[in-house]
Amino acid sequence: MTYRPIPSTAPFSEEDITLLNRVIAPSSPIQRAWLAGFLAGLDAQAGGGAQAAQPARASKTSEPLTILFATESGNAEKLAADAAKAARKKGFKPNIVDMADLTPEDLTKAKKLLVIAATWGEGDPPSRVVHTYEMLMGDTAPRVDGLQFSVLSLGDTAYVDFCAIGRNIDERLEALGGTRVADRVDCDLDFAAPAAGWIESTLEIIAPAQTADAGHVIEVDFGARQAVVPDAPAELEVVDHINLNSSRSDKETIHLALGFEDEMAYEPGDALDIYPLNEPALAEEILNATGHAGNDVLRDELIRDRDITTLSVKTLEKFAAAIGDKDVQALIAGGHARDWIAGRQLIDLVTAHPVKLSVEQIFDITRPLAPRAYSIASSRKEFEDEVHVLVAAVRYETHGRQRMGVTSSYIADRLKKGASVRAKLKPNKHFRLPEPDRDVIMIGPGTGVAPFRAFVQERRAIAASGRNWLFFGDRQFTHDFLYQLEWQEALADGSLARMDVAFSRDAPQKVYVQDRMWHRRTDLVDWLEGGAKFYVCGDAKNMARDVRATLVKAFADVKALSAENAEAAVRALEAEKRYLQDVY
Repeated sequence: MTYRPIPSTAPFSEEDITLLNRVIAPSSPIQRAWLAGFLAGLDAQAGGGAQAAQPARASKTSEPLTILFATESGNAEKLAADAAKAARKKGFKPNIVDMADLTPEDLTKAKKLLVIAATWGEGDPPSRVVHTYEMLMGDTAPRVDGLQFSVLSLGDTAYVDFCAIGRNIDERLEALGGTRVADRVDCDLDFAAPAAGWIESTLEIIAPAQTADAGHVIEVDFGARQAVVPDAPAELEVVDHINLNSSRSDKETIHLALGFEDEMAYEPGDALDIYPLNEPALAEEILNATGHAGNDVLRDELIRDRDITTLSVKTLEKFAAAIGDKDVQALIAGGHARDWIAGRQLIDLVTAHPVKLSVEQIFDITRPLAPRAYSIASSRKEFEDEVHVLVAAVRYETHGRQRMGVTSSYIADRLKKGASVRAKLKPNKHFRLPEPDRDVIMIGPGTGVAPFRAFVQERRAIAASGRNWLFFGDRQFTHDFLYQLEWQEALADGSLARMDVAFSRDAPQKVYVQDRMWHRRTDLVDWLEGGAKFYVCGDAKNMARDVRATLVKAFADVKALSAENAEAAVRALEAEKRYLQDVY
């Protein structure tokens, strides 16, 4: 059916309506907004036919507003952009600042400040902002007397220090002399609604006074760009599903290739959000324990839309309030809740305390099922209508029950070739390839090698003159060498100039990628001093920290630097955006 925005009842002839629809139907929102503003301006200039001409609108200088974000996955950055868009409509001139680039001078100059900060892992700041965060929390942080601020904190209730970074920044800004104009809001994974509410209410509080009547003029943000990433996930077809580990490996790593028909303009370094389905048997077990056996509608909701795995202190508190269970209440009151939930999931709670819950109560103790982001492992220049990801199946046992990673087990066990899966592009502009003539060093053990497969494919396709050096590690050479043949071909055709591997279980003493880095420290430092960019992808808790510490030691040894000067050399790489991480 043809889209006709101008109805047949409009006060125009049939011919005019047809002409108008030809222009307006294919137009963009910005084009339509411009047209609306233009026509309103014409109407105002002509006095609306019978009205007297309006006086010229008084000129108004927009008030500066700093919007600071600290992000790992990109959510805080996107919300900062949303806040800036809303701020312009309130009469502000917003300046978005990445906390990784924040200086003490930036902080002292700010008069009104919105902070959107994510907490990563067990209460850590995002990896890109560690040094700025340490400065803010340390003795060298500047006073911010007169600053008006508010903080939005993003986190995950599954972790111990929920929203710790936002909370700490909030308290620190107050301690440094700032004035909190709106209470901090702490958001779980389903952050969209509370974040939008915080943006609206906080801007309302600090908005500059309107000094002039806007008359008929409609303000349009012509600098805004139309979103190129759809908000809703698309259905992608599974065109390949391969376990890259051998049958004798104790690991299972799935190469998942997904085909798409519509445009998906991804770039090397981006990620793909995959929307999983919960294990049906687990949903059935929860239905049975909560008195809803046979409720097929609720079963489908639990499988598709609710997080029925995560167990947090917040979940425990809501459950206790819903059923009034004295044992659960005593667990919370005694301060033992966090110890009890360790290694347990929602199923452990509802089977230990089986009770009839209403549908509303089930929804209250669960949260929306969030997607899982995976680094894209392909280049569109080599695979035009496909996107590839690399997924390690997570399986373990705790408290006598077998556990599985929600998304990884969905992909490994229940997705087959020809099936479809919901997915959405998640851009990552902070993990991009450099100029074609610049050398690249890539540290990617295990599934951390995924984006570097895309890097090598891209650099091969564009005939980049810069050299590529890959460090890869896993458990066993024979069983766990992911994409082995592809790397060998890349070495043969020159797409890879060098490759160093570390297989931790093939020798009496475990060897990791950081050990290979140390062995190659002279060449490593030489490449970096020649302008190479250094990329790290994979485990944030141990690997990424060990890699960085090894690089500091390498500079100290090769350049005969003190520990402090070697640390400064690596910090300089980070400040120059030549040390980049995509860790999880």
